[in-house]
Amino acid sequence: MTGPFTVAILGRPNVGKSTLFNRLVGKRLALVDDTPGVTRDRREGEGGLADLRFRVIDTAGLEDATDDSLQGRMRRQTERALDEADVALFLIDARVGLTPLDSFFANTLRAGRTPVVLVANKCEGSAAQPGLYEAYRLGLGDPLPLSAEHGEGLGDLYDALAPFAASQVAAADAADAADAEPDDEGADDPARPLQMAIVGRPNVGKSTLINRLLGEDRLLTGPEAGITRDSIAIPWAHGDRPIRLVDTAGLRRRAKARDRLERLSSADTRRAIRFAQVVVVLVDAGMPFDKQDLTIARQVIDEGRSLVVGINKWDAVDDRAATMAAVRDRLELSLPQVRGVPVVTLSGLTGTGLDRLMPAVEAAYAAWNRRVATSPLNRWLAEATGRHPPPLAKGRRVKLRYMTQAKTRPPTFVVFASQPEELPDAYRRYLVNGLREAFDMPGAPIRLLLRKGRNPYAD
Repeated sequence: MTGPFTVAILGRPNVGKSTLFNRLVGKRLALVDDTPGVTRDRREGEGGLADLRFRVIDTAGLEDATDDSLQGRMRRQTERALDEADVALFLIDARVGLTPLDSFFANTLRAGRTPVVLVANKCEGSAAQPGLYEAYRLGLGDPLPLSAEHGEGLGDLYDALAPFAASQVAAADAADAADAEPDDEGADDPARPLQMAIVGRPNVGKSTLINRLLGEDRLLTGPEAGITRDSIAIPWAHGDRPIRLVDTAGLRRRAKARDRLERLSSADTRRAIRFAQVVVVLVDAGMPFDKQDLTIARQVIDEGRSLVVGINKWDAVDDRAATMAAVRDRLELSLPQVRGVPVVTLSGLTGTGLDRLMPAVEAAYAAWNRRVATSPLNRWLAEATGRHPPPLAKGRRVKLRYMTQAKTRPPTFVVFASQPEELPDAYRRYLVNGLREAFDMPGAPIRLLLRKGRNPYAD
């Protein structure tokens, strides 16, 4: 197997860059839509062709803008990806043919230091032949005919990339574990990255917070709402602990998500929540915990993920004591199933409070992985039922005979009872809150399952 190197995919909007990225990494990681300009942040993944292994970077479409507009900031992100790459794949749409923007950026790439492979995409069928022949005018060598959507021409792409693999000596990045099924069983492995997703409403500062944690402008930010459109996973480390940070698109109420692209972005964010281990729900300190914030937090709880609440833009709050009291009251009233959830006040813009965020994340992760031995668990059950016995059902008291922990991540307990279907929800909440307090699991989404024990005299 040949050693890894870095490949950047560039081109004007809507030429199929994200489709080729998904083809090379073997997963549907990047959002794909007919709307031009879907990709805005650069996305990285571990790609391969036969025995070639390389890091592949999907970029935003090249724009003829150099100011501080959104298009200008997108172009600067693309230029950074080009500087990191060992080779660039410059895509054109063979069905459309050459455009002035293609020619403009071809001149820029010819003057650069990064080697360029010209790729004529969408070459399935005879309609693409004229555009393929036009590509020779760009002066970037022979165009490579390819169909990223149908997988045609990958053998020629292999031949074009093989010389770069043979000449490079680089360390491979870790596989994109954020898009693998989460391991909800077994003990925590400190060598494996902790999957940490940042979610929230649009324009609450998720990308700004991640840039501050990374110490660089890795993600596109700005005053415009909804800049991030798909989930971007970025490797990081906090101390000796590897972390995989996942930036997500803002979640609006479903009734307001009218176009197909926004629905795809929302589905991608929900998928990031499902595959995360710790989810930081970021809220705006100016209007904390409105209905949509609570909806997002409940999605995290329903998925059984560990929850941390981040109150962003705290530097802009005047009456901090009143704001924090209102947040605590709202959490206690609306999210009683995760009583004691960590709340961190911070500012992603200035960095204030970031020293408290990661300790809260690690504490929530530890509670999410907590395992309780059966013996102390049943001693606690006897004490809890002694203080507050289960109610009567059909003239007979419900008996809770035995308790054990079935799994962690999230902590899941099984109680064997005489009439499990008759135990009211209020008593279940009493047991869950008692477990959380007795065994130090603040904020953990505890699962409590009731089972009926087998009657040995039934036969």
